[in-house]
Amino acid sequence: MDRGRLEAFSDGVFAVAITLLALNLAVAGPGHGHLLRLLGNSWPSLTAFVLSFFMIGIIWVNHHVLIRSIAVVDRTLLFLNLLLLLFVVLIPPATAIVRQYLSGGGENARVAMVLYSAVFLGLSIGFGAIFEWTLHGERRLQPLPPETHWPARLRFAGGGAVYVVAIVVALFSAIAAFILIALTAVYYIAQRTPDDSRGSGRSEETEVL
Repeated sequence: MDRGRLEAFSDGVFAVAITLLALNLAVAGPGHGHLLRLLGNSWPSLTAFVLSFFMIGIIWVNHHVLIRSIAVVDRTLLFLNLLLLLFVVLIPPATAIVRQYLSGGGENARVAMVLYSAVFLGLSIGFGAIFEWTLHGERRLQPLPPETHWPARLRFAGGGAVYVVAIVVALFSAIAAFILIALTAVYYIAQRTPDDSRGSGRSEETEVL
């Protein structure tokens, strides 16, 4: 399998996942009260949708950059990519759970946010596994210098650490965990992915969730 087919399959999964987020994203129709009040009551659904939409978008961008740096595609990479996509397709159902339980507060809201945070932790692990695979052998189009391996690994681990913290925070406050994940998304949107091929001649290094 070449890189194009791997990326095309992955793009299809991303497209389906991001579309599924919009299912059931609606408010009650006429006869159920003022629209502004209904929209206000729907804030968990709207905010969870926006956050998950951008998270999937960030994942898609980073996946494109990472796969573009790969020189060969083997069986191990295919299964590592499937692991990543497993957590991608779990984002819509995890988001639906947050929509249903976040506004109610209490234990159910905390459990919902633990599950939501755990999905993104799984994504981070999946990305980290693919990146680790690229560091060995002649698997990158432009191999990273050995001295950059550990700094790059730490950047990948940093995203996972945030989600571990979010899981712990969610045990005490669902809203605080939600805000933490939202701030992480804002950071990755603002953080430009380095394109070393235009600068130092090294291959691209991905900012990963």
